[in-house]
Amino acid sequence: MKQNVETFLGCDSLYEDAAIVLFGAPFDSTTSFRPGTRFASRTMRGDSWGLETYSPYQDLDLEDFCVFDSGDLELCFGNSVKALAQIEEHTQKILCDGKIPGMIGGEHLVTLGAVRAVVREYPDLCVLHFDAHTDLREEYLGEPLSHATVMRRVWELVGDGRIYQFGIRSGERSEFAWAKQHVVTNKFNFAHLDEAAAALRGKPVYLSIDLDVLDPSVFPGTGTPEAGGVTFPELLDAIRLVAGLEIVGFDVNELSPPYDPSGISTAVACKVLRELLLAILSSK
Repeated sequence: MKQNVETFLGCDSLYEDAAIVLFGAPFDSTTSFRPGTRFASRTMRGDSWGLETYSPYQDLDLEDFCVFDSGDLELCFGNSVKALAQIEEHTQKILCDGKIPGMIGGEHLVTLGAVRAVVREYPDLCVLHFDAHTDLREEYLGEPLSHATVMRRVWELVGDGRIYQFGIRSGERSEFAWAKQHVVTNKFNFAHLDEAAAALRGKPVYLSIDLDVLDPSVFPGTGTPEAGGVTFPELLDAIRLVAGLEIVGFDVNELSPPYDPSGISTAVACKVLRELLLAILSSK
């Protein structure tokens, strides 16, 4: 793969040397409320240069690790099936080369494409899901492929008891009822995350962070903001807690830069990604 012209902060290593390969999935064709997440990865790359590579939270520096940024995929807008296939193919290439795929969304549906590739490589895959929303609908307005249905489609790949959700505070009554039988849902915050981490130890884990898990007072730049979210320090603590697991793939999604022209939400997203990269890399 060729390095992107503009890379995310400090992620300019050679592909051959990289432990993690980043790529953008700028897709928001099924967004149900406010679109704009297609601009997230491009905006994050540009704004990331306002941050330092060094993290005082972890006393670690991205300059001491190897991450490769392969840029944005050219996804087919208006065709979710094709876009997901493109994401799956790119993720599979990264996995086949023995590297960890890290995706910057995009709306949350893009997670499905990556998980399709990862579960093929790791059939016993488990999924950690940080989000404000359950995303467990069978369909949304008659469409089975949507950011509102993504975890239901992921469940079809991994099965019962292998999706662990945290921060959930929004969804239909039927989604919460269905979840009790099929997934592990922790409402509102990261309580019991330590118990989930203990249960997942030794198993391959895909981590999906929908940034609207954060409270809108911290992160207003998203398509479906939900009051009552976690704080930035709480999210960082959660990331550090689970980064020691066998993370075999991850994504950060649902930043919508147009809804926060101040750039604060983008700065938050960049810092979350920096801390996530460092936490995973330092645990290897």
